[in-house]
Amino acid sequence: MSTPPSAASVRPSYAAVLRAPHVRRILAASLVARLSYGTAPLSVMLAVTRASGSYAVAGTVLALFGATTVLLSPLRAAFVDRYGPRRALLTTALLYACVLCLLAVVSRRPGAPALLLGALGAAAGVFPPPLGPTVRAVWSALFDDRRLVQRAYGLDAVVEELTFVAGPLLVGMTVRYAPPVAGVVLSALLVTAGTIAFVASPGVARVRPPAGTPARLMRGQLRGVRGLAQPVLVAAGAGLAVGALDLLVMAFAEQRGYGDDVVAWVLAALSAGSAAGGLLNGAVEWRGSARVRLPLLGAALGLAVAAAGLAPGLGVLTATVICAGLFIAPALTTSYLLADESSPADFRTQAGAWVNMAVNGGISAGSAAVGALLGHLPLGWCFAVPGAVTVAAAGLAAGGHPRARRGAGRGITRLRRRGATSHNGPAGER
Repeated sequence: MSTPPSAASVRPSYAAVLRAPHVRRILAASLVARLSYGTAPLSVMLAVTRASGSYAVAGTVLALFGATTVLLSPLRAAFVDRYGPRRALLTTALLYACVLCLLAVVSRRPGAPALLLGALGAAAGVFPPPLGPTVRAVWSALFDDRRLVQRAYGLDAVVEELTFVAGPLLVGMTVRYAPPVAGVVLSALLVTAGTIAFVASPGVARVRPPAGTPARLMRGQLRGVRGLAQPVLVAAGAGLAVGALDLLVMAFAEQRGYGDDVVAWVLAALSAGSAAGGLLNGAVEWRGSARVRLPLLGAALGLAVAAAGLAPGLGVLTATVICAGLFIAPALTTSYLLADESSPADFRTQAGAWVNMAVNGGISAGSAAVGALLGHLPLGWCFAVPGAVTVAAAGLAAGGHPRARRGAGRGITRLRRRGATSHNGPAGER
């Protein structure tokens, strides 16, 4: 097996990452598998709505599906850390695909029992394979140069954005020619084929189950948990901002008489901004540590969300949303990188899963909170509140780690000394 690229032999760049053995295969396979996460929620909602004839039942099934998916993600990641990705991912992917197919069979005709649909929705959420955290653990195993790991994370952020943009479009094309259950079956096929291709890659074999006594493994995991507070806080704040923006853009368009297609374009612009920010973040040779950068990225995201509430029209709103998007992938990527760096090898997948759970929990909380606020506050204030909470989460993350406080203070001092054009302070680090 070839040795992983090192700083001495490879200039860190996206091209160097893509030229490394197995990387393109891993990215392509993970894209296919994770595309299922972009197609499954919409497909399940459409199929259950058709089968039950009730939006309330469909919403409940989707909520159960989402809740079990999010809450059990660290447990599924622990399964990967304990038994290795090949064994764990194949098992969970096949079980997930089987439950989705069973849900498709039950939803095939109208009149399906609501309790059965709910049970299958909850069961489906138990088994989605933790592909994202596992892929990020693979990058750390493939590269011994952290700069190459950072660029691999940047590419991975783009893959994730593609799944959530392309997934709903793929469902839309499918249901144009077939019943909604076809989208559920398609989700099962994507996750099965992609996972099999992913675990068959020799690069994935580098992530092996840990050796050692249970007591030693437990001590290592406790050390990993202690380093997660900062990335989990910022990731939760970023997720809250994303969940809030989805609903706020819809409310903005409705208030000004725009159609639903406008909402789709603005949210696509948010994803495009996030993908661009992820690539830019991965390409920069950062001078400050990740613990210093992370709260600054979270605070910038919160400020951009709050500023979007001041937009006088659609053009300014879209531009502000793109600016917010520029900080989403960098904040999340840096959270994942920091969680990875803070964790022992036998806890890396779980560390990524805890950050992932914080993001998804934040998205749900943001949607729920904005939904409650929209009926009681002016729209501008509804943008300001989640923005302020995201900034507060970043502030807590910075305040909770002495190195981040010292680093942020040094960065501000340098910025004051060298002027606004400096490339070493928070505004010009990239």
